[in-house]
Amino acid sequence: MDRLCGPARVMIVSDLDHTMVDHHDPDDLSLLRFNALWEAHYRHDSLLVFSTGRSPTLYRKLREQKPMLSPDITIMSVGTEITYGEAMLPDDGWEHVLNQKWDREIVIEEASHLSHLKFQSPTEQRPHKVSFYVEKEHAQETIATLSKTLKARGLDVKIIYSGGIDLDILPQGAGKGQALAYLLEKFNSEGKLPTSTLVCGDSGNDADLFSVPDVYGVMVSNAQEELLQWHAENAKDNPKIIHATERCASGIIEAIGHFRLGAAISPRDITDYSQYKTEGFNPGLEVVKFYCLYERWCRADTENSEKHLQDIKHTFSANGATVHPWGSEQSFSDAVGALRNCYGDKQGKPFRVWIDRISGQQIHSDTWVVKFRKWEFFGEGRRGCITTAILQSKAGQSEQCVWLHLHQTWLNEMGIMEESGWIF
Repeated sequence: MDRLCGPARVMIVSDLDHTMVDHHDPDDLSLLRFNALWEAHYRHDSLLVFSTGRSPTLYRKLREQKPMLSPDITIMSVGTEITYGEAMLPDDGWEHVLNQKWDREIVIEEASHLSHLKFQSPTEQRPHKVSFYVEKEHAQETIATLSKTLKARGLDVKIIYSGGIDLDILPQGAGKGQALAYLLEKFNSEGKLPTSTLVCGDSGNDADLFSVPDVYGVMVSNAQEELLQWHAENAKDNPKIIHATERCASGIIEAIGHFRLGAAISPRDITDYSQYKTEGFNPGLEVVKFYCLYERWCRADTENSEKHLQDIKHTFSANGATVHPWGSEQSFSDAVGALRNCYGDKQGKPFRVWIDRISGQQIHSDTWVVKFRKWEFFGEGRRGCITTAILQSKAGQSEQCVWLHLHQTWLNEMGIMEESGWIF
């Protein structure tokens, strides 16, 4: 990745459904906890990789529904597609690898002879993946028949069954594990092999990830029996793979702490930031901390006290100002005054705030320009803005800072949004 000049300190490679994203957590708290931890302590020198069985279409749909971060790399369609950055630029070299001994038309032809196979939706049929549904009681027989007939036709394929219903046929060189191994080899050839790699999963199509040499692994507490069985048969003596006691993204945080990969306490889990000490100034942490406080204030998850309001007020320079996404400028003093009147206005509502894509540049010995995307979810939908802040560490208190300026612009996909309820 061009974003980092050298090797990533940590690379997290995570499945999405029921691993990073908990579909049984209506408030998405475990995902939001991970988001805050990543942006505060890892985004600046580490890589986030999403590895999902979803096609690009269903992946984008999930991003619209959940408060997900922007990954550096996206592996989709059960390891058959690798893309980079927000633009999701494809890896042409990986496509060339997968073309070996693969013909999807032959796969479709042979599969059509098996009555128990039902095609998944057209969006899930990809250049190097053909996907079906098959009931569990017919799965073993179907897989054996397909393996035999496709081999006889000269193809070298991999058949993955997961979730007790999904059957994917891929080139033999494909899969989540092979895609990760390809990336690690690519990084190594560039002198950028991550210092530590943590893979995270919950189902059978994640087993390949845990087979990659020298990686740490976490099976989240809600992992399916098919993955636990694979672990018992293939990796039960591997101390680098654990079965977490926490669900989904909370299990990933647990693994970060277990393997001592870095900070493992999410800013969302801290109630008193005055007691939260760090070594030196961390602009990402300062941004995440403030917006956690902002969310708590609006939701009335913190006490309505003059002390809390003064703590927020002292975060901002008395001479500073914010430029709102709709173009008007407001002094920090007036903005904090407006915030006073908004205490609890989101109480009982599904209001959440999260930060994405934090990057900081030091422009002076004590001053940073920090850019990030700030998102708000408010039940009926979401709105987001591109934000630039100028932060300055306090004299004699290098781990604390004051905000000198804040400038926000609606994201392009937001169009023209109304002003109501937006302060910082």
